[in-house]
Amino acid sequence: MTTETSNAIVLHPTILREYDIRGIVGDVLTEEVVCAVGRAFGTLVVRGGGRSVVVGYDGRLSSPQLAAALVVGLKSTGVRVIQIGLGPSPMLYFAAHHLGADGGMMITGSHNPPDYNGIKMLKGGKPFFADQIQLLGQMAAAGDFVTGPGTVEDYDIKGEYVARLAQDLAPSDRALKIAWDPGNGAAAAILHDLCARIPGTHVFINDHVDGTFPAHHPDPTVEENLVQLQAAVAEHGCDLGIAFDGDGDRIGVIDGKGRVIWGDQLVVILSRAVLEEMPGATIIADVKSSKVLFDEITRMGGKPLMSRTGHSLIKTMMVETGAALAGEMSGHIFFAHKYYGFDDAPYAAIRLLDLLGRSTASLAELRDAMPTMVNTPELRIDCPDERKFTVIDEVKRRLNGRSDISVQDIDGVRVTTADGWWLLRASNTQPVLVGRCESASESGLQRLRDELALQLTASEIDPVAVVH
Repeated sequence: MTTETSNAIVLHPTILREYDIRGIVGDVLTEEVVCAVGRAFGTLVVRGGGRSVVVGYDGRLSSPQLAAALVVGLKSTGVRVIQIGLGPSPMLYFAAHHLGADGGMMITGSHNPPDYNGIKMLKGGKPFFADQIQLLGQMAAAGDFVTGPGTVEDYDIKGEYVARLAQDLAPSDRALKIAWDPGNGAAAAILHDLCARIPGTHVFINDHVDGTFPAHHPDPTVEENLVQLQAAVAEHGCDLGIAFDGDGDRIGVIDGKGRVIWGDQLVVILSRAVLEEMPGATIIADVKSSKVLFDEITRMGGKPLMSRTGHSLIKTMMVETGAALAGEMSGHIFFAHKYYGFDDAPYAAIRLLDLLGRSTASLAELRDAMPTMVNTPELRIDCPDERKFTVIDEVKRRLNGRSDISVQDIDGVRVTTADGWWLLRASNTQPVLVGRCESASESGLQRLRDELALQLTASEIDPVAVVH
């Protein structure tokens, strides 16, 4: 192994995100940039005593070329590169664990528009994020790379991944009818093989990989992207519908009545089976989650914990607390109970189907059994990146000292009032502020919206997303 300082390249700071690398292909994210990221990451692996890195890619049109550039960079550092090809991000996470690799790198633009792409990473079995990603930029700018004789090999992991997913689906006499919408994303690459192992009737839409996403944007947390799935559930009389995002690490669910089962509601439902087997288990949910989630987990004998939003943060918190299950409003679901603790939407689907197969209740009935609240979905409020964290600080200062509210500030501000609660936090991945409000009544919800809008206006941010 030798160290060289040539081939230095300055990475555009906007691509170095909190949880991944992400940018517009051909603009700030080029093959040269991706190769440099591979060299920097490979260098860290080698210096840490590691030898192997798994590489996968999603279905975006630019992904094969960017993956090839990444492999060139990794190989130049002397590591053994294991290429698993096209598939969802959780297949990459599984491969790194299953093959005992020292690192994993996934070329994916997740749920961003088609002209974006990026890289998600793990190292030593742990999330690679925040300051670690900034370090890659520093190393690239300095040309701080090791060199050595690396190798490249292909490994077809799909069969082993699908078999592991299906392993936790118990036999059942209850045959469900399920509609599936992988949104032309990478999960489509394994979906038919997986469904061949799932009893029942399957209805597929948008089930071929197409990086232009011709049917709809691949983000199942936005209700308009679930309209086709809702229609399929209604047309075919399905018990439920399941959607995945562009790289298969986030899930969206529709019940038999066509209603969206939001991420926090899904965590409540999935917690039932976990807490039956692990009484008193810790369940983590992000700060955007409903009060119902925390109350219901307590009622079922679990220990609820509120976390900051962010899949890397939650995976880290799960290890620290020994949590059995975690979830976000965004549809990232993490099972440490019987699984590996990473966000895997196809696996979350299997666990949901397993629960329903052993239940006498339908998904719609499980949803109806939850306490009823009125709430907003995630409210995305445009705000420049350079302003969004400052706005949060301004709101905190204005709320300080008020005796009629309580404020939690683990991630932005979550403000509890007599009417319920409202949240305002800065997105770590987009130039937006994220809000949410929840109350027991429509009138209370309106007052919470008004309070949130007032705070935005005071910081000269347009509150249109909140008041409409």
